[in-house]
Amino acid sequence: MKPPVRKLKCAIYTRKSSEEGLDMEFNSLDAQREACAAYIASQKAEGWWPVPDRYDDGGISGGTLERPALKRLLADIEAGRVDIVAVYKVDRLSRSLLDFSKLVEAFDQKNVSFVSITQQFNTTTSMGRLTLNILLSFAQFEREVIGERIRDKFAASRRKGMWMGGIPPLGYDVVERKLVVNAVEAERVRHIFRRFVELGSATELVRELAAAGHRTKCWTTQDGKVREGVRFNKGFLYKLLANRIYLGEAVHKGVSFPGEHEALIDQKTWDRVHALLAENTQKRGTRVRAETPALLKGLLFGPGGAAMSPTHTRKNGRLYRYYVSQTAIKNGYESCPIRTVPAGEIENAVVAQLRGLLRAPEIIVRTWKQAAEDGDALPERDVTAALQSLDPLWDELFPAEQARIVRLLVARADLGTEGVRIDLRADGIGALVNELKQPARVAEVQ
Repeated sequence: MKPPVRKLKCAIYTRKSSEEGLDMEFNSLDAQREACAAYIASQKAEGWWPVPDRYDDGGISGGTLERPALKRLLADIEAGRVDIVAVYKVDRLSRSLLDFSKLVEAFDQKNVSFVSITQQFNTTTSMGRLTLNILLSFAQFEREVIGERIRDKFAASRRKGMWMGGIPPLGYDVVERKLVVNAVEAERVRHIFRRFVELGSATELVRELAAAGHRTKCWTTQDGKVREGVRFNKGFLYKLLANRIYLGEAVHKGVSFPGEHEALIDQKTWDRVHALLAENTQKRGTRVRAETPALLKGLLFGPGGAAMSPTHTRKNGRLYRYYVSQTAIKNGYESCPIRTVPAGEIENAVVAQLRGLLRAPEIIVRTWKQAAEDGDALPERDVTAALQSLDPLWDELFPAEQARIVRLLVARADLGTEGVRIDLRADGIGALVNELKQPARVAEVQ
């Protein structure tokens, strides 16, 4: 007797990269499916039967596995509902060699075969695997070449000053893929540049724009969705003031080219605005450094107990902070084994050690006992919760607040050739716990 033929459940997977033509009554996906169904019917004697579910991915690239129909197919394979996967061509499944290898591995784990009906490939044989990998390598090469062509075309278009899509800048509308001046918005852009020169402050200008009810660009996407404008903020303002498109230029990867569109701002106004921006940045940096005390000022001591004082120097326009030993200053650098130390390194080391101590259970117990001896009987759970809440909060504190807490907790930090050792102030820890128990104070330091 002829042995019975095992029924093999065949799933047909189809894919098309673009959405063009998918709305037709008979499209590319239908053609692929019809050809695969005919091939499966020719293998009916071998027990092949098509599954009723459709696995169609229209308008999705083969360079990714994030495809809805493919995910459903893999789920059905995992559930044992598929024995054979049929496609019209190999690249319909994937154009990436790495992704294809992952798919074949997933098929093998469930003993699922893969068949390309126009190329006569079957992954159940070693020759089929070799041929498939070779073919897929060429498919991936083709995809990469297409990507390079697109990038080169984009760069060439930008060099010609063409608009290549994206969110239209305030002051322009997109008409037939070109930037056209929007008279109302253009005047608003010129007003913003003029007022920034007059005020010299982004904060005041944002407040003024908000009071006048001005908003960012309102535009419509290609698929008809309306993107409403929002209130101005400093981030958008700085981006607007730095956008060279208002000089009539097109920018590609940091390089400017003459654009096809009309400029809204003259070079003189642009230079004045950016001179102010550079000046404001320098002033803010100087003010922050002046208002933020050195973290370990008066607390850091070097070998022999000599104090180490904060100082700084400038080189090539950059500020370098460090601590210098008073022994080295008074008696010469040869008299001290540790003459100077970078401020950032020693401050980070002290803060790391301090945060580690505050997480240590023995420190929490000692603080609780010290508070009890001083007559301030804090519950142990309050001490624990308060000290543990400081660690995740630390990075959100302002530098001045970090310096205040360090001075509250650290009696002194001794720097030696083997590292740094800190001594804690028990009364300071208790005072900090009382502060952290007050919600208003916690909100203030945040």
